[in-house]
Amino acid sequence: MVTGSSAQDLFNCIMGKTLSMFLKHMSSYVSDCYDSIAVFLCIHIILRFRAITAKRNVPALDKYWEAVLELLWPRFELILEMNIQSIRNTDPQRLGILDTRPHYITRRYAEFSSAIVSINQTFPNEKTHTLLGQLQVEVENFVLKMAAEFPSRKDQLIFLINNYDMMLSVLMERASDDSKEVEGFQQLLHARTQEFIEEILSPPFGGMIAFVKESEALMEKGQLDRLKNDEVRVTQLVRGFSSTWKQSVESLSQDVMRSFTNFKNGTGIIQGALTQLIQYYHGFHKALSQPAFRTLAVRSELINLHHLMVEVKKHKPNF
Repeated sequence: MVTGSSAQDLFNCIMGKTLSMFLKHMSSYVSDCYDSIAVFLCIHIILRFRAITAKRNVPALDKYWEAVLELLWPRFELILEMNIQSIRNTDPQRLGILDTRPHYITRRYAEFSSAIVSINQTFPNEKTHTLLGQLQVEVENFVLKMAAEFPSRKDQLIFLINNYDMMLSVLMERASDDSKEVEGFQQLLHARTQEFIEEILSPPFGGMIAFVKESEALMEKGQLDRLKNDEVRVTQLVRGFSSTWKQSVESLSQDVMRSFTNFKNGTGIIQGALTQLIQYYHGFHKALSQPAFRTLAVRSELINLHHLMVEVKKHKPNF
């Protein structure tokens, strides 16, 4: 039985032409292939075969595996770079009618990225991580450009939240919770959700919110007495809230549920908005309990905070 270099030479004599033919056909196919997932799957199949042959001490195919990988890796990187450039050059104004629901480009990105991330977990490759990071940046920029096409900030935020939530949901099905892609979209979703909550609370409760923020800033400086002449303003805020808050909360809840494609996300936003409203009203109570406002007769018309919390819980969606 032949061993060592003699065994390698014998293998090359028998299989050399066949392997060369395989490489020729592979080169021809890869040069005209634009399916990056297929190419990436081929790469990882080769990596697995190479690991198996190494484990079984079969070095005869080592050069063949390297030759195939030298064909596949550059093509995969080129296709990804083309995708990145394509997203970068996209003109939102040429993509048809505006819609606040998730955009088809972001859905395609999420499905593509989650597939690559899932495959890449077994044999992690830093270059792949870098390219995916660049693609994510371009997709984030694209989403911002699309959002800017909406005339109102509220619609912009709805579009951003719907798209971030959809991409995050798709990624979390396959990628780990601590992956860069998941963490990035979690942060974006949280930031835009908090901004949206402030946006929808502003029309019905903006006067009270502004007063609370102003009074808290003055309390920190010990200058709350500067507001003690605002009796008319405070009276209007107390009575306005007492007479309209239930209707406003109901309208807010319905509006949110109509705006978001993910029911669970919508219910979470409602709860976040109601929680924030209670915090603002607690701040309103605290401000009016200060000496500057303690003698105001309208304080007796304030809604009990516990009563407000009980009423707000009635709007908690059940699912």
